[in-house]
Amino acid sequence: MRYSVIVPVFNRPDEVDELLTSLEACPENDFEVLIVEDGSTLPCRDVAERHSGKLDIKYLEKENSGPGQSRNYGAARASGDYLLILDSDVTVPADWFAAVSTELDAAPCDAFGGPDRSHPSFTPVQKAISYSMTSFFTTGGIRGGKAKLDKFYPRSYNMGIRREVFEALGGFSGMRFGEDIDLSIRIFEAGYSCRLFPDAWVWHKRRTDFRKFFRQVFNSGIARINLHKRHPGSLKAVHLLPAAFTLGCALLILGSPICPWAPGLIAIYALLVLLDSTLKHRGNLYIGLLSVAAAFVQLTGYGSGFLWAWWRRCVLGEGEFEAFRKNFYK
Repeated sequence: MRYSVIVPVFNRPDEVDELLTSLEACPENDFEVLIVEDGSTLPCRDVAERHSGKLDIKYLEKENSGPGQSRNYGAARASGDYLLILDSDVTVPADWFAAVSTELDAAPCDAFGGPDRSHPSFTPVQKAISYSMTSFFTTGGIRGGKAKLDKFYPRSYNMGIRREVFEALGGFSGMRFGEDIDLSIRIFEAGYSCRLFPDAWVWHKRRTDFRKFFRQVFNSGIARINLHKRHPGSLKAVHLLPAAFTLGCALLILGSPICPWAPGLIAIYALLVLLDSTLKHRGNLYIGLLSVAAAFVQLTGYGSGFLWAWWRRCVLGEGEFEAFRKNFYK
């Protein structure tokens, strides 16, 4: 068997149903699906059973330990040559497997990942959040499939890896956030090859409101400091930009004379995001305005998490889990 699709799940039966339905529409048949129920109180066993007639599904249940350990649990029971790791809140286009196979047949590699897109059925808020996570003006466009100047680090919402490589590296670490980047860094450190498959994209719902989105990116900012402590040298200048943006916004709110140019720069940035998002969404000004809010939530959420973690870990010297237990385990 060539592919094993591994999906960790926590209380999302409806999303699993949508994902499995999209996998059924793929003409590829050389794959299995492993659904790993991570201690859910709303299990999706019935959903998996409904699709078992059309898909080769293994439904696995375990105590809650987080997505990384759930993926390891599934990988240990997988049969495919390649492990294709998806989040439960994605769906795939019918040619997703074909796009992966085309890339691997043309130039094999040890690990890979694809970008994500916004589905037409998404709510305006979901489209705005998707924009903020894929736009050049927020993430540099890498999650939207743009080429990157240095290395590409796959994310676990759409990630593939040779099973032998996954086993050699010991799979995902015990990190509850940033565990996918940790694995990607270890892939490069071990000398394996990894690249972006731009045509192997998925639809990714992400968060449904700005409060949940802020919490997600706040934890991402924390994770970046954790990754820096685990992998010295992994912190780049680009990772500091959200923190600088956050400090600039804070000084502006406080009326500080330190940055008299901050209001103008922030206004220009908001206008660029508004215009770019409105054009990308076919002139929908409402989504453009929501995208401005999403961009500010993303940058300030990540930046504040980064600064908080830097203070606790780098200045006060606290440990990874002792400092962040509430953020990672609740």
